[in-house]
Amino acid sequence: MTAASENNSHAPGALEGIRVLDASQMLAGPHCAMRLGDMGADVLKIEPPHGEWTRSHGIANATVGGESTPLMGLNRNKRSVTLNLKHPDGLEALYRLVEKSDVFLQNYRVGVVDRLKVDYHTLSQINPNLIYCSITGYGESGPYRSRPGQDLVVQGYSGSMYSVGSRHDPPRPGPIYIADVMAAYQATMAILAALIARGRVGKGQKIEVSMLASLLDAQAQEMSTFLNLGILPPRTEMPFANAWINAPYGVYKTADGYITLAMAPLHVLGEALDDDTLRGMTEWSDGATRRDEVYPIVEAKLPAKTTAEWIAIFDQHNIWAGPVYNYADVDRDPHVIETGMIATIQHPKAPELRMPNVPNRYSVTPEAIRLPPPMLSEHTGAVLGELLGYNTAKIEQMKADGAA
Repeated sequence: MTAASENNSHAPGALEGIRVLDASQMLAGPHCAMRLGDMGADVLKIEPPHGEWTRSHGIANATVGGESTPLMGLNRNKRSVTLNLKHPDGLEALYRLVEKSDVFLQNYRVGVVDRLKVDYHTLSQINPNLIYCSITGYGESGPYRSRPGQDLVVQGYSGSMYSVGSRHDPPRPGPIYIADVMAAYQATMAILAALIARGRVGKGQKIEVSMLASLLDAQAQEMSTFLNLGILPPRTEMPFANAWINAPYGVYKTADGYITLAMAPLHVLGEALDDDTLRGMTEWSDGATRRDEVYPIVEAKLPAKTTAEWIAIFDQHNIWAGPVYNYADVDRDPHVIETGMIATIQHPKAPELRMPNVPNRYSVTPEAIRLPPPMLSEHTGAVLGELLGYNTAKIEQMKADGAA
């Protein structure tokens, strides 16, 4: 681990004493459960005996120590317990774990939990204090409730793809799984709120998180502009980074790479670039009404100097700008290194496993990487023995029967 993570690895987190059953897979659910684990919760990753989807379906066929990189990146601070929920003994073990847990998290397609008998009604009868969180693509009602909730598909439904690029560009999806990640953070916040509410009302509740609703919420300012004024994203001729925001907002080529330019008073930008046309654009509205004039001026000027040279000039004029990194650049950035944003942890199959560190800092109850991503079924015996009192013979028999 990094020094920061190692120092906090044994300090109690904010969710110390909270147990989470993570029956989710792929990205949104596991990301949420990982964040709860970072906060100190005891997260039990409930997997089928063959393992969850990302154990065998990585990105770019990439593995670390034989494990897929998505599995490694989304499942720290968890213990892996394999249970076959279609087997009576596996389902019985899950029900007993529900009795001893605070949160149940799943992201099955609508209807699957009913077939597996792990729906909210069933589990809340076992434990009325349970916080039950369901993440789906579109919610559990409405005509799209059974449609596939994959990130790219949800982005398409959200309207967001028309908020970037020029009018001649096709719709532009985001380069990260933004629907999954936004839903993960919405679920995390909702679970924390429900845990607080449980202390006040004395019982648990069900939470429904929709990936589509999460993306609409993330576009609150853009959607409010359209819903109240009927204004669609004003894509123009030039390829701006956001169709709504005044020029020069975008990415530009420099002598040695690329640079980002955020909002800037155009007359000030004119001073930085020594351009009289921009100096004459003194109204804030010019950045919208004359945006297609701005882009080619800036695009023509910036290749004359390096990214670092331009950043120094823009800093002098209080113009917001920065470099465009690839992942290798991020890894060697001095700020990222000094603040410990990348962690190195120990893993049985990868002695120096590197990943983004926990993102938040707490003064009393720290987030920390306390456990590496688990190997499949690594903790089944320990958990069923510790929490349910199953002896070794019972656990081995369950494995032999395909129940665990």
